[in-house]
Amino acid sequence: MHDKSNRTALVDSPWDDFHGWSVRVYYEDTDAGGVVFYANYLKFMERARTEWLRSLGVSQQELSKQKGLVFVVSSLSMEYKAPARLDDLLTIQSVISDIRRASLNFTQRITLQDKVLARGQIRVGCVDINTMRPAAIPPDLYKRISSTSQR
Repeated sequence: MHDKSNRTALVDSPWDDFHGWSVRVYYEDTDAGGVVFYANYLKFMERARTEWLRSLGVSQQELSKQKGLVFVVSSLSMEYKAPARLDDLLTIQSVISDIRRASLNFTQRITLQDKVLARGQIRVGCVDINTMRPAAIPPDLYKRISSTSQR
């Protein structure tokens, strides 16, 4: 079990070691102006966080079934810098900026080649699926997450 003060901060140069996941922009992702609809960036980022967990050997479905835990977004802030368009191949880069007993802070950015199109700070909480109250991240998962954010 973790004490309440236990947390790990991100390394000084976070973008040296990020998890990357790519997605192609389809027609359904765009708005009437021909650019990606702003809320779809959040969907791309959600998928990237799921793939990051999967890269650690964690299935959110199994976490829910076996331990009765889910991750939920508790807060986020976004900054949009430039639009993405139909057929663009985007990369969503994700790093853990902070880990606490029952929550993770992600810093994510969406890039097209080397250009940053959007960036966000997302806090996800680990909650008990039955009570929807905060719950400690399981120790084995906490350790895996901590080790990836300290590389």
